[in-house]
Amino acid sequence: MCSLATNLLLPSKMKPVFPEKLSTSSLCVTTRRSKMKNRSIVPVARLFGPAIFEASKLKVLFLGVDEKKHPAKLPRTYTLTHSDITAKLTLAISQSINNSQLQGWANKLFRDEVVGEWKKVKGKMSLHVHCHISGGHFLLNLIAKLRYYIFCKELPVVLEAFAHGDEYLLNNHPELQESPVWVYFHSNIPEYNKVECWGPLWEAMSQHQHDGRTHKKSETLPELPCPDECKCCFPTVSTIPWSHRHYQHTAADENVADGLLGISIPNPGKSKG
Repeated sequence: MCSLATNLLLPSKMKPVFPEKLSTSSLCVTTRRSKMKNRSIVPVARLFGPAIFEASKLKVLFLGVDEKKHPAKLPRTYTLTHSDITAKLTLAISQSINNSQLQGWANKLFRDEVVGEWKKVKGKMSLHVHCHISGGHFLLNLIAKLRYYIFCKELPVVLEAFAHGDEYLLNNHPELQESPVWVYFHSNIPEYNKVECWGPLWEAMSQHQHDGRTHKKSETLPELPCPDECKCCFPTVSTIPWSHRHYQHTAADENVADGLLGISIPNPGKSKG
């Protein structure tokens, strides 16, 4: 996951065509040229391992959250990380980001975690997922385009991990499968600092062959909760400290963008998301 090195893969079948009467030396030269001509170079990188979800590689932790309770009754946040050593995913389901998962130099440097939260806005449930593309380290800036592509490709696996880890909740509240998924890409590069709507949860999870272009791009931001205390919105303040940066851009927001998730927390009074 944290090794974002690009591997160059060659096609399994090469079919150079040569006349049988060519000399051995000519054959060698022609073969080399033919291979160079027909070589297909494909960049491949993984954040969360294989693009197919494997339940056996998922470890789920419930931290202070009743898995039977509807997310509109209790802040429900997902923190998903991957181990390069064990090749396993760890999903924490809690009331806020599980910062203990994000410790260690690898997590702090590569920022490959994905966090999400259920929100109720104007009485409608939605899942908000956040990915850090760039900012905080110059290496991330250099490969922002690649990171955006990889996150897009791997997000269906991430959403499946959320759904499988919290399957009791979804089985008891199947209406959540119809809730829209909003994906926030956080970057110090405007091109990759965006919000996208991936449609209802069941649809967003099914895009195994997602190529970064087939999902629905949002022309508007998700609806904001009511400005005053109400019963139709929950939670009143986002459990993810950097979630508001797509609504307004301030100096405080820059500190969050360049800092580490869970370390620099903006003033809740300034947050509208």
